[in-house]
Amino acid sequence: MSGGVKTRRRYDSSGRREQARRTRELLMDTAERQFLAAGYAATTVAAIAAEAGVSVETVYKSFGSKSGLARAIYDRGLLGAGRGAAYERSDQMREHETDPRVIMRKWGVLTTEVASVITPIRLLIRAAAATDPEMASLLTDSDDERLTRMEHHARFLAERGYLRDGVTVAKARDVLWTCSSAEFYELLVLNRAWSPAEFARFVADFMIDALLPPAD
Repeated sequence: MSGGVKTRRRYDSSGRREQARRTRELLMDTAERQFLAAGYAATTVAAIAAEAGVSVETVYKSFGSKSGLARAIYDRGLLGAGRGAAYERSDQMREHETDPRVIMRKWGVLTTEVASVITPIRLLIRAAAATDPEMASLLTDSDDERLTRMEHHARFLAERGYLRDGVTVAKARDVLWTCSSAEFYELLVLNRAWSPAEFARFVADFMIDALLPPAD
């Protein structure tokens, strides 16, 4: 009796998902290279698709628009260059570290890591924002999202009792927001040729001096 029963093969979509992920990464790599070489406005979706060896339709299905592709590249840059997302590593570190100065030193290193990846993309978005409303929206969104993230850190410092007397959560948030900006990195590393290590130390010293009580 069992010989006549047909069994339905289970559909395994993992291979298709992996292929879609690889295609998405390829498109972001290709678009980032073309954006930085030619500028955002001069780069077309057709040129990106042609270099990546996919259809224009695939680009739109994956990202929705050229600005959606730029946003995805920016979001990827925020993950940093290390293993695991930079923001996850930051949160894990601060939960296990009890010395606020050590936290600031490690934040300085993480800030530099992310800035080294994100700053060229941020500058591209900033330049395009002058004439492109979608890129202007992305620029504003990125600032707002980073401000929210820095308020998250500032509240942590306040709840732990690390902030110096008179330093509010709002002030701590603004200091952290400034230190984590691509513009800070642009001024000192790109324009003044500071090394990443020098920049990381400076950012940490700046945060320590601005936010924490004097050392005993």
